[in-house]
Amino acid sequence: MTFTFYGHACFGIDTGSEKLLFDPFLTGNGAASVTAEDVPADYILISHGHGDHFGDADAIATRTGAEVVAIPEVLGMFTRTPAAEHPMNLGGSVELPFGRVTMTPALHSAGVAGGVACGFLIQFKNGVNFYYSGDTALFSDMALIGKKAPIHYAALPIGDNYTMGPEDAVAAARLLGAKRVIPIHYNTWPIIAQDPERFAALAEEAGVAAHILAPGETLSLEK
Repeated sequence: MTFTFYGHACFGIDTGSEKLLFDPFLTGNGAASVTAEDVPADYILISHGHGDHFGDADAIATRTGAEVVAIPEVLGMFTRTPAAEHPMNLGGSVELPFGRVTMTPALHSAGVAGGVACGFLIQFKNGVNFYYSGDTALFSDMALIGKKAPIHYAALPIGDNYTMGPEDAVAAARLLGAKRVIPIHYNTWPIIAQDPERFAALAEEAGVAAHILAPGETLSLEK
């Protein structure tokens, strides 16, 4: 199973059978390593409605026929109804062909009236558990998310200003009990500029392995 970082908070996970795409902000993202016309997707998971997360979801869902997983208000943002969609809300879980998806809370504005921001905990059928926090502040109930399943990988924002900064992201990883962390949502613009090597050092001090990926780089996901 392979994780590919596409830039900002957009990434893909290829299970070998299904291709998952998260928060597909590609057009207008100068750091993006792939275009909306080329990125593969069987499922699109969207954490909230801000433009740097909803991004190209409309066009990609239309081109690929991917099933979109999001809260109902975000699904309502589509100008062209996706060929397949699965509405969810916080605390809910669903069994999909690749594993169990739980929609988790996030402390952040939603980008769409009436909506809420969220994250995703995915328990893949091969035994790897992956947590994507979405844009969020640090919150103590992350410890409860970590108790639902041992988290092998956590993708966490470190950019500060709009989300957690490096120190809070390390604290989040510890609350989650995550073995490994992948920093995202940084250096896209000056206001969220961070030194990922400094973050990795802070994570290592806390006993958490950090995997820093440049846009386009991949990581094999293992237990």
